[in-house]
Amino acid sequence: MRVDLTNGRIGRSIILFSLPMILGNLLQQLYNVADTLIVGRTIGAAALSAVGSAYALMVLLTSILLGLCMGSGVVFAQLYGRREEDRMKTAVVNAFVFIFAVAAVITGLAFLLLNKIILWLHIPPEAAPFTREYLFIIFFGIFFVCIYNFFSSVLRSIGNTVAPLMFLAVSAVLNIILDMVFILKFGMGIAGAAWATVIAQGVSAALITVYFFVKEGELCPKRCHMYYSRELLGMIINNSTLTAIQQSIMNLGILMVQGLVNSFGFLTSAAFAAVVKIDAFAYMPAQDFGNAFTTYIAQNYGAGKPDRIKNGLRLAVGISVCFCAAASMIVVAFARQLMLIFIKPQETEIIAIGVKYLHIVGCFYAGIGILFLLYGLYRGLGRSAVSIWLTVISLGSRVLLAYALSAVPAIGLIGIWWAVPIGWALADVFGLLYFGCRKKRLLLECKQS
Repeated sequence: MRVDLTNGRIGRSIILFSLPMILGNLLQQLYNVADTLIVGRTIGAAALSAVGSAYALMVLLTSILLGLCMGSGVVFAQLYGRREEDRMKTAVVNAFVFIFAVAAVITGLAFLLLNKIILWLHIPPEAAPFTREYLFIIFFGIFFVCIYNFFSSVLRSIGNTVAPLMFLAVSAVLNIILDMVFILKFGMGIAGAAWATVIAQGVSAALITVYFFVKEGELCPKRCHMYYSRELLGMIINNSTLTAIQQSIMNLGILMVQGLVNSFGFLTSAAFAAVVKIDAFAYMPAQDFGNAFTTYIAQNYGAGKPDRIKNGLRLAVGISVCFCAAASMIVVAFARQLMLIFIKPQETEIIAIGVKYLHIVGCFYAGIGILFLLYGLYRGLGRSAVSIWLTVISLGSRVLLAYALSAVPAIGLIGIWWAVPIGWALADVFGLLYFGCRKKRLLLECKQS
C-alpha cells in the first residue's frame, strides 16, 4: 500500500500516514516493556537495573543504524517524489551495502568492548553480572534490527507504513510469549528475556524481507541497478551519516545521563529504568509523527511543492502539541499507578523516585514533540546538519545541567530531572528561529529541486 503525500488534504495525509508508524513503535516498546515488567516482577530490582542500563546502550548502538536507515529513507523519498524510480533502486543497493558494512563493524566492536562498556556505564555491582549476560545475547540481534529498519525505510519512503506495522505486531506478541515461556516456565532468568527479544527481532526481520521481495517486486533492484553510483552514494552518506550522528549524539547524551543516574545507586537506576519506559510510551507517538513528517517533507521537497511544506509544518505543530498535552495530563495524574506496573508495591523508595521524575518531566512533553517535528523538517529538507545542532543543544545542555545541578547538595537528583525539559526548550527555540530566518531560502530551494 503506497501513499502519495504530495497531493490531497495535508493534515489528513500526515495523520493517516503516521498512524501505522505510531502503532508500530508502540508495539516495539513492548519488547522492552515485556522485559522490564517480567524481569522487575520476577527476578528483582538488580535485574531491572541491568535491563535499564542495557536498554540505554542498545538504543545508542542501534540509533546509529537507525539514523543511517532514516537518512537513506530521505533520499529514497525525494527520488520517489521526483518519480525517478530507477535511480531510487540504485540508491537502495548502494545504501544496503554501506549500512550493512557499518552494522558489521558495530557488532564486532560491541562484543570486543563489552567489559569496558560495563565499567564505563558505572553499573551498580548488584546489576553488573545481569547486564553482562543480557548484553552478550542482545548484541546478536543488532543485524536483525538493521534488516528490519532498512526495509522499513524503503517501504515508508513510498508511503507504505502498514507492512512494517504488521510484522512488528507479530514479533511484539511473540516477544511477550517467549518472555513468559523462557522466564516463568523454564526459569532462564535475564538470559531468557534477552533471547526472547533477539528471536522476536529475527522474526520481524525475516518477515519484512520476504514481503519486500514478494509483494513489492517492482521496487526490487535488478541487475542493471546493481552498480556503484558515486552521486547517489554521496547523497546517501551525506544524509544518513548526519542523521546517524544526530541520533548517536542524542543517545550518547542519554547514556551519559544513565551513567550519572547509576552513580546514585541501584534503587535510582531501577526507578530510571521504569520511567524511561513510561516516557517512551508517552511521547513515542510524537516521535513517530515527526518521523512520518520527514517523509512528508522529503516527498514534497522532491516534487517542488513549498506551500505544502509551509502549511504542513503549521498543522503538524498544532497536532503534536495537542497530543503531547494530553499525554502530560495522563502521566502526571497517574504517575504512581504507572510506576506500579513495573515495580512491586513494597519497593516504596523506587516508586517515590520515579513519581518525582514523572511529575517534573511529564509536564513538558510538548517540548520534545516540537523537537521531533523540527528533526523531521530539517531531515526532509536535506539539512540534517541542523538536526545535529538541535541535538547538541538539547542533549548538551541536558548533560551539562544534569551534572552541574546534581552536584549541588541542595538540588541533587532533582537537577537531573529538571535538565530534561530545559534542554528541549532551548533546542525548540533555536530550531524555530532558524526556520523563521531561513524560510524564504529553504522554500526557494524546494522550488528549484
